[in-house]
Amino acid sequence: MNLRPGHKEERVEVNLTPLIDVVFLLLIFFMVSTTFDKHARLKVSLPESSVKATQQQTEPMVLSIDAKGNYFINDRQVVNQSLATLKQALRKTIGDNKDISLVLRADANTPHQSVVRAMDAASQLGLTRLSIATVEAR
Repeated sequence: MNLRPGHKEERVEVNLTPLIDVVFLLLIFFMVSTTFDKHARLKVSLPESSVKATQQQTEPMVLSIDAKGNYFINDRQVVNQSLATLKQALRKTIGDNKDISLVLRADANTPHQSVVRAMDAASQLGLTRLSIATVEAR
């Protein structure tokens, strides 16, 4: 037992250098092993085209799709957005003429599913002359 007066206790110091090294190595490990979302960089601005449209011999049928996904055949609105209704409206418009040209005019903000549904309906009816209308790039 030490009974000497004026004896000071030693200060205990914690060396933080190894702790900082471990934290730094963990940070590097997680940065290297993390997968980054690459879809955030992809920005699509459609539709535009630098190619001029070719002239059609006959008057084509125009299928327009607005930003909400509503269909219009030659400026007449189709009752709803289902595939069966769209096929019936197209069949009524084309009659027996399977050689008619179909121009698909979709708004740039149209849901992709609406465009695919329109192309699917045209394909199921046997329409092979399909073109997509775009605006010329500036």
